[in-house]
Amino acid sequence: MAPPLEARQLRMAHGGRVLLDGVSLVLERASVTTLQGASGSGKTTLLRVLGQLAAPDAGEMFLDGTDVMTLAPTAVRRRVALVAQAPAMFAGTVEDNLATGLRLQGRALPRDEARRLLEQVGLEPAVLGQDARGLSGGEKLRVAVARAMVLHPEVWLLDEPTAALDDDRAELLAGLLLALVQEGAALLAVTHDARLVGRLVGRMLLLDGGRLVPGGVG
Repeated sequence: MAPPLEARQLRMAHGGRVLLDGVSLVLERASVTTLQGASGSGKTTLLRVLGQLAAPDAGEMFLDGTDVMTLAPTAVRRRVALVAQAPAMFAGTVEDNLATGLRLQGRALPRDEARRLLEQVGLEPAVLGQDARGLSGGEKLRVAVARAMVLHPEVWLLDEPTAALDDDRAELLAGLLLALVQEGAALLAVTHDARLVGRLVGRMLLLDGGRLVPGGVG
């Protein structure tokens, strides 16, 4: 069975600087991979490429063995969730944001389901009617996670997901992510947070100058 996501020899440069230099990566079902590296090493760029928000100059990517170039970008993004460190909120309420993915499919998000999603990420149901763009950084992060959960993605890509969270909320999010992995999701998290690394026991990779460093796997 093909893995949910595989990247082969991804290369990308910008302004004369190499951002990704032959990165190959396989994310298996029900697996956790944490990615570390110095600032500017290419971590966020790699997540954006894997999440189809940026196009590499060269290389291949496959979802369940299918070349992503043969798939519509919207189809890829339904199956691969990318949660940025500072996620953007769409105009409207939190409830509007949670319903975005289903609305694009011509479906509605039941109010009870929206409340349940918020509770899972540690937010009160009363937040549903608030302007999503007026939330704090930590609240936006948790809404972004809940927004992605609506579509039950196979692959999760997260950029410093606990950076804006206190210990209790970081613990809650770590537990939620582990539950998603236990249900079969593949998870790749860029993080330097010892709290999260300690909970997300799995493979560790090191990115240095756009390259996955040999021996960087823990």
